[in-house]
Amino acid sequence: MPPTSELHIIIKAKDLCAYVLSATEKSPRRFRFTLVGRMQNLAFDLIEQSYRANEIYTLGANREAAQAKRLDLQHSALTSVKLLAYMALLAREQDCILPRQYEHIAQLASDCQNLLGAWIISDAKRNGRK
Repeated sequence: MPPTSELHIIIKAKDLCAYVLSATEKSPRRFRFTLVGRMQNLAFDLIEQSYRANEIYTLGANREAAQAKRLDLQHSALTSVKLLAYMALLAREQDCILPRQYEHIAQLASDCQNLLGAWIISDAKRNGRK
């Protein structure tokens, strides 16, 4: 089966999730069910919300409702990535992850934030909103 092209935010979200899983693999046990679990869940949430937003058909009969639902999912994804970035900072401050791991997570999270923002703006322009 030939590979299909995916939305760039989904590709970046997958990269972020894979790295978070890798970076937290050897974190101290005392953080496993707090910081590590939250970071991993937020990374998975980002992927899920991005997929769900992308699957909404915004040109049908219920156009306005579909656009509102898509925007809500996009904002949820944006919130998830912002929370993940904060959790990564906290994990770094608590020596749960290494400084270079934090820097990489922060860069990937920033990329995801920028892509989500561009997606929201693109949808707004396409739908005639400002």
